[in-house]
Amino acid sequence: MQIIAQCPGCGHNWLLDSSAADRRIRCLRCRRLFKIPKLEEVPKAVKVIKQAKGTIYVDQNGKTYG
Repeated sequence: MQIIAQCPGCGHNWLLDSSAADRRIRCLRCRRLFKIPKLEEVPKAVKVIKQAKGTIYVDQNGKTYG
């Protein structure tokens, strides 16, 4: 299984192996550190994204971006 992740800093999309789940990765483009959710959290995250009215990202500390 592969995970598509988007950097909240620069918006670059990454195709990651499932071993990246529940880990923090650093974007190779902008060097921003962000967290990949656990595989069991992905359906919930997709549901939240579909219900969102705008593009807002919330990091693990509760900070909002966008």
